[in-house]
Amino acid sequence: MKVLWSFARPHKGALAIGLVLALLGSATGLATPMVTKWVLDSLGSSASLAGPVLALLGLMLVGSVIWLTQWILLGTVGERVVLKARDSMVRRFFRATIPAITKRPTGELVTRVTSDTVLLREAASSSVIGLINGVVMLVGTLVLMSVLDPVLLGTTVAAVVVVIALFAWLMPAIAKEQEKVQDRVGRLGGVLEGALRAIRTVKASRAEARQSERILVDAEAAAVHGVRAVRRQAVAWVVAWSGIQGAILVILGLGAWRVGAGLLEVSSLIAFLLYAFALMEPITELSQNMTALQSGIAAAGRIREMDAMEIEEDKVSSRPETGREQDGPVLELRGVTAGYGGRPALRDVSLKIPRRGHTAIVGPSGAGKTTMLSLIMRFVQPQSGSLLLDGREYADLPYADVRTRLAYVEQETPIVPGTIRENLLFTHPDATEEEVLRALGEVRLSDKIAALEEGLDTPLSSTSVSGGERQRIALARAILRTPDVVLLDEATAQVDGRTESAIHDCIRRRAAEGAVVTVAHRLSTVIDADTIVVMEEGRVRASGSHERLLATDTLYRELVEALRIAGEGAPVPG
Repeated sequence: MKVLWSFARPHKGALAIGLVLALLGSATGLATPMVTKWVLDSLGSSASLAGPVLALLGLMLVGSVIWLTQWILLGTVGERVVLKARDSMVRRFFRATIPAITKRPTGELVTRVTSDTVLLREAASSSVIGLINGVVMLVGTLVLMSVLDPVLLGTTVAAVVVVIALFAWLMPAIAKEQEKVQDRVGRLGGVLEGALRAIRTVKASRAEARQSERILVDAEAAAVHGVRAVRRQAVAWVVAWSGIQGAILVILGLGAWRVGAGLLEVSSLIAFLLYAFALMEPITELSQNMTALQSGIAAAGRIREMDAMEIEEDKVSSRPETGREQDGPVLELRGVTAGYGGRPALRDVSLKIPRRGHTAIVGPSGAGKTTMLSLIMRFVQPQSGSLLLDGREYADLPYADVRTRLAYVEQETPIVPGTIRENLLFTHPDATEEEVLRALGEVRLSDKIAALEEGLDTPLSSTSVSGGERQRIALARAILRTPDVVLLDEATAQVDGRTESAIHDCIRRRAAEGAVVTVAHRLSTVIDADTIVVMEEGRVRASGSHERLLATDTLYRELVEALRIAGEGAPVPG
């Protein structure tokens, strides 16, 4: 409940007003049967009907205004609670560390922002008010019934006690089943999102049916828990309805006998019956709001779990700001060990990246190449050792200051939702049209974009461009401005020979102006690098030129021979 209140607390003033309005609205409802009795008594005594009829009309109009105002007020509060929760989660997701984000399925994170916030809305804005109002309505109805006839009240109380006991017994089980439903739906979203990303692999593997069955395990489990909850709700409502209807029949029979015996007025019996018929309303309100409250509490807990996600926080430097070094390496790793938990992916790595030139990092799969780029981009933190940018330790620099100096093209080159222009301007929104066209020219995409009907404003999706074109758009975005260091993770993996040549020319031009670090599994992209770093099992095994490494390093020579590109550099020594 404390977790749920943390979402509602900023709106406590509006909620207090909503509670007052709810109580006033309930008061108009409670007064209506009594005014109806007044009308009947006036008919029996031939008195004027103007007073009671006007009172009924007044209650109807006032009640309508009160409920309209309360509905709008609490609805607005609910939407603001949802917006605040979504705003907090979305911002936290993008401030979170990469390991914190990637350890959870993407679909699960999306479910937190979508489904769970919807459950939170009713619970945080109106459920508690509904519960209080329901209790007031129930107690008020019973009190007024006691004023009309204490004998008939006994029958009513017995039915109410049975209904309340039944709900108290069934509601925890219903809430538990509904919580299990939400948990299964969250899992389903995570698995489905991952499967749809890999839809081509699924189809190529003829795994449509198998993957569907795997995903539908969670859907079926959610349905099972949902059916259980529905059955319990059905039992509760049928018994409650039957109990109240049975009580009304008893009240009608007993009341008719008391009227015949002169112990009760007809107008009092009719008013009592009106209260009895209305008795299901507060009971319904109590049960529905209790269900919404329990679901909302569970959703609030899941949402608050996101607050535990580790975020990237800048630490204030204790050292004075210094100017950029003009000599020495632009980047340096000193005895760095790093990983994603468990066994380190990098072990005691020391490496200097010159201020200008092309540094290529090669090695078998799992050697730690991509992890090194993640470390340089500050996506992961070193477990030991340090990284330096222009002689200053990363720990003394804000994240944004480090990344402003770097440009990064990741291996999968995902598309950012939007147009081609928006993708190109994603890193530098203030870039000019001239800069955009120049970058497209460097990656040989100018003609392709110009041929499109909408040009740069063409909506971009995973199906509108090929893998190679997507990679070139990412490269164009990286070189839109001149960063100090360009980081390329398998930049030529999905391009044809002509485009690969263009990318190599681009790399050469950039290497003449600044540092370029290339990670590649295809050695054809790095043989003309100024320095090649060979990695194995998370360590730097050797470094040097292509010719020197062919002559001195067995692993590098094996990699070259396996890809049959030894002839592109120096001959392989016999």
